[in-house]
Amino acid sequence: MAATVALPRGYTVRPPAPSDAEALFEMLADYNTGLIGFADGTVEEVADRIVEPGFDRGTDGFLVLAGDNLPVGYGTTFGKGDRQVVGIQVWSRQPVVADWLYERTMHRAQEMARERGHTEITVDTDVYRADEPLGALLADHDFTAGTTYHRMQVDHTGLVAVPATPAGVVVRRGAFDDATRLTAHEVIADCLRGRSGFVVRPHEEWIEYLEATSTFDWSQLTLLEIGGRAVAIRLCDDDHVGSENCGHIRVLGVLEEFRGRGLATFLLRDAFAADLADGRAGTILDVDSVEPTPTLDLYLSVGMNPTLVSDGWRRIVAVR
Repeated sequence: MAATVALPRGYTVRPPAPSDAEALFEMLADYNTGLIGFADGTVEEVADRIVEPGFDRGTDGFLVLAGDNLPVGYGTTFGKGDRQVVGIQVWSRQPVVADWLYERTMHRAQEMARERGHTEITVDTDVYRADEPLGALLADHDFTAGTTYHRMQVDHTGLVAVPATPAGVVVRRGAFDDATRLTAHEVIADCLRGRSGFVVRPHEEWIEYLEATSTFDWSQLTLLEIGGRAVAIRLCDDDHVGSENCGHIRVLGVLEEFRGRGLATFLLRDAFAADLADGRAGTILDVDSVEPTPTLDLYLSVGMNPTLVSDGWRRIVAVR
């Protein structure tokens, strides 16, 4: 992919460094606030993503600086699995910088594909519905919006009852040994198979990723067992504690043959009760509108409401 866009005179680009987290957060918070009215993140989250396992910041991150050495744009390319699917992200209020970052992240995506011998890849990105300029940029480059992501939230303004454990179900809280972590990873892979853009991380990389995330610890993982078999999982973290004092459900899944038994509802209500007990103002999760099961109705049924909409954009790219 030949470059067709140049950065403005005096602008420079380099890989992000951990020391950039605060300045980069300020840029991203300003960008997000202009679109959705709040920062939607913390300095800690930005710092975690700079050093995320599987992300080579030296080759896959592009921090654009103005003449005053302040960030004015940021782009990332993240290869999933064997790089058959690649995720890109672009942030800049300046159209020419956004255009440049788009070209650079796509160029890196094709480099990743060539390194693995692919002749075609899928490139994904998630964009706030309110970010019309970025949506237009993607549409102009043959991306199509298919998946819709709803951020769901329930506010804990009164008592939240601790739900009764469903009959025949054993609740396992925490994953403090290798065997439990392996089981949890396998259940996640089985539950999320078929979800748009989902690629299973190698197990060791998944472990490294979670342990490097400052808002997660293994006590936040819950498994449900029936007849000694793990059949459902909930993975929580503290991503929204610092910004909104809300708990966050990162993953919620039930194996297909055990759906329809109230297991997901139990895990949701159980999380609500735990969050209230911890002094949280609410609980948040994100739901894919085209998941293999119609989960949006489930979340509405337990009192959650949509608060933010994003779109998943996708393009199939021939590797040159």
